[in-house]
Amino acid sequence: MAKVAIIGSGNVGATLGFVLAARNVADIALIDIVEGVPEGKALDISQSLAILGSTVSVTGGNDYALAKGAEIVVITAGSPRKPGMTRDELAAINHRIVTNVAKQVARHAPESILVIVTNPLDAMTTTAQSVTGFPKERVMGMAGTLDTSRFRHFISKVSGHPARDVQCMVLGCHGDDMVPLTSAATVSSIPLETMLPAEDIATAVQRTRKGGAEIVNLLKTGSAFYAPAVSIMQLIEAILHDEKAILPVAAWLDGEYGISGVYLGVPAVLGKAGVEKVVELNLPSEELAALRKSAEHVREVVEGLGK
Repeated sequence: MAKVAIIGSGNVGATLGFVLAARNVADIALIDIVEGVPEGKALDISQSLAILGSTVSVTGGNDYALAKGAEIVVITAGSPRKPGMTRDELAAINHRIVTNVAKQVARHAPESILVIVTNPLDAMTTTAQSVTGFPKERVMGMAGTLDTSRFRHFISKVSGHPARDVQCMVLGCHGDDMVPLTSAATVSSIPLETMLPAEDIATAVQRTRKGGAEIVNLLKTGSAFYAPAVSIMQLIEAILHDEKAILPVAAWLDGEYGISGVYLGVPAVLGKAGVEKVVELNLPSEELAALRKSAEHVREVVEGLGK
């Protein structure tokens, strides 16, 4: 049985542990600095598995040695956003947290593939790769799968058609400069731009960009965790099953889309080696310009971390 270690057993980490265990994907290790929390949540998840018919092992604790042997390590640890706070405002706080966590991962799970969830996502992915020294294809950020799922939902709402019939993709940074690809979006193979008025499409795009903040403002004491958890699960299954699935992730760019030296949300082939290939789409000039602008924003945040 494969093993996945999850650093941070708050709402996102614990929910991810549950959905992975429920689907019998891998043995799970929940790791957190708060005493009792990872053990308690691991025990709670474990007690559900007889009913669900899952045979995985779920453990929890404060010792990073629990990550030993994990094929994939997911970092969710960090300070959550509060109402009115941007992802970028979290940068300095979470940079310190991710730096400390990445050092422990490099020590205890040196052969693992890293999936970063902590915000600001693209910058924290850069931090994790820099600290661990892992090959760049073994470090990725989860954002595009979540943003794409949100875009599918909001297209469904404005079009009146089921989200399962919507095909689309969101690229760029995980923030206000994300790039929902309206040119490539379809509903049952019908181009979105031919079936909906521009104002409806604009509504779906705007709600996608503000999707996380909308939930933060409603909850007031936390942020989204159900959709993020299943989005991470999608990446994990693609890697562990060597699916060669093309999914949007924050991947290192080295000339693709005319962008170099930055982690950014792009479509990538995911398999047992991690990010096996960045897929270059033939984007319209406006969307390509927006993607490059998004890259510059990430670069600015990363450079600010060194000050």
